Amino acid sequence: MTRILAKLLLAKLAFVFAASVIPLTPARSANAPANDNPDMSRPLAEVIGEIKERFGLTLKIRNPELLENKTLPWAGHRIRRHSAAESLRNVLAPFDLAADYEGGKTYRINAYDHARRAEAEGAAEIRHLTEYYNDKSIWEKQVRMLRPALLAALQLDPMPAPPKSVPILTAARRHAGCKIQNFALEILPGVHVCGSVYMPEKPRGKCPLIVAPNGHSADGRYNNAQQILCATLARMGAYAISYDLFAYGEWLLQFDKADHRTPMAQTMQILSGLRIIDSFSALPEIDATRIAVTGASGGGSQTMMLAALDDRVKTSAPVVMVSAHFDGGCPCESGRPVHLAAGGMNNCELAALAAPRPQLIVSDGKDWTSNVPEIEYPFIKHIYALSGNAASVENVHLPDEGHDYGPSKRAAVYAFFARQLNLDTTAIDETACVMEPEPALYAFGAKGARLPTNAVKGMAALEKLLRESK
Repeated sequence: MTRILAKLLLAKLAFVFAASVIPLTPARSANAPANDNPDMSRPLAEVIGEIKERFGLTLKIRNPELLENKTLPWAGHRIRRHSAAESLRNVLAPFDLAADYEGGKTYRINAYDHARRAEAEGAAEIRHLTEYYNDKSIWEKQVRMLRPALLAALQLDPMPAPPKSVPILTAARRHAGCKIQNFALEILPGVHVCGSVYMPEKPRGKCPLIVAPNGHSADGRYNNAQQILCATLARMGAYAISYDLFAYGEWLLQFDKADHRTPMAQTMQILSGLRIIDSFSALPEIDATRIAVTGASGGGSQTMMLAALDDRVKTSAPVVMVSAHFDGGCPCESGRPVHLAAGGMNNCELAALAAPRPQLIVSDGKDWTSNVPEIEYPFIKHIYALSGNAASVENVHLPDEGHDYGPSKRAAVYAFFARQLNLDTTAIDETACVMEPEPALYAFGAKGARLPTNAVKGMAALEKLLRESK
């Protein structure tokens, strides 16, 4: 009897549950239209076209395939009648696309780029940061958090133990007032960064050290601008160090060219710069109280990072790289989460970490540094003022020039470093520079004949070594 009652009770409950569900899914009448588009989806290209017409926009789409074969649910609901920018953001974000504002009613649609923002967005962030950093103690608290956070993001915390080897050096060459000697410096066991040190032929006592990381020129550190910069600084009385970007130049004896576009490149480039300062600042010929860094583009990114991380850098000159809306598009500049450190950081804050040490920011009118005099420089000067030395940061802006480390940019850096490092301005004569062919700048010789037998090769081996070296 108990089992029969239980079955009857379950049957009754099932009937009640079924009846309660029926009102939620009413049967369609014979005359009702079928709802074939329940989420009101539409082709993305069609929605973009509507936004364009509604707001009278000019849209630049370098790759039309970005919009093809994409269907957007609740398409009409994403359009905001009061804002073209918000409408574009709402319809593009689901597909990892973005619209960069270019002024007026013009936008450029691109694949989302983690390192790049609209200029207006960068300017808005700088306004916010200027208000936020309204007290010296607030900025100093951020500095205390940022430096260790940057090292952690670079996977350099703890810092790997340095090898005990000495640099491998070639014979010196002499050219019109300077000497050049190639070197290979072991920065991890079996991992060598190669470069050239440019020295004054007749030094006047101890010399300042200028570390000069280069940018992404096709011929790396062998390019004319890099050779001219370092040779001229040497004739002015400094030791100037030029060295390879990771997976450029003689790195290719150990790694593939494609390895440059990996997050590891950022780690290895900053480690290279720090190890170079370690090694060369210890030379008896060097005045370790006068250490500087300068580089353009990707070399500018390294310049800011080295100055931020190492207080031994007493003055710096990042060229064509300081920007509120661009962090550097190569993984060697933004591949590690450095711009997420301590809750977030842009390149203006990175540059400001050099405060109150003297800094020259060189910008131009035809790249992402075009707004520096109005946007980035006032913010950085504000931070320097909080640090008690607003006069220590300067900006040279060249509105008619583009993205390079050309003669006028070099001239600005020569003059700045001459003042900061007590260099000889009468020795500035770029016409005296001798351009050496690439093989003359090799540390390991033609085809790497002198590459040590313990040389690490390949990214897998490097990643394992980095993990084990801490």
